Amino acid sequence: MKLVSACLAGFSCKWNGNSKPSREIIEMVMEGKAIPVCPEQLGGLPTPRDPAEQKGDRIFTKYGDDVTEQFTRGASEVLNIARIYGATEFIGNQNSPSCGCGFIYDGTFSGKLIKGNGVTTSLLHENGFQVRPHKE
Repeated sequence: MKLVSACLAGFSCKWNGNSKPSREIIEMVMEGKAIPVCPEQLGGLPTPRDPAEQKGDRIFTKYGDDVTEQFTRGASEVLNIARIYGATEFIGNQNSPSCGCGFIYDGTFSGKLIKGNGVTTSLLHENGFQVRPHKE
């Protein structure tokens, strides 16, 4: 069983209220091979919401609000879901401050990417889950 970023499964849960559907991901969900999760929503953030980026070990919105607690709570909920369903792998939306794998935005809201993982991806990886970015 895999967990996947819900926006990749066609759910309108990205910060701007859009989705980023992937045929591959949607098929995995429809076949019962993957469970869609949105850490931001699970952490209590609304959709749509202000864009957020990771700066150091904190997450801030474009307008300076610290939303680290909501991102951390959402990551913990995803870990709980992964354990309940026996998932072993997570496929995340690239560059996201929660689901990014390998690269995330640098926290300046300038579009610059840096090496790193989002909050959820990091927590899952630290707990022995295989994590990988979705390839477009």
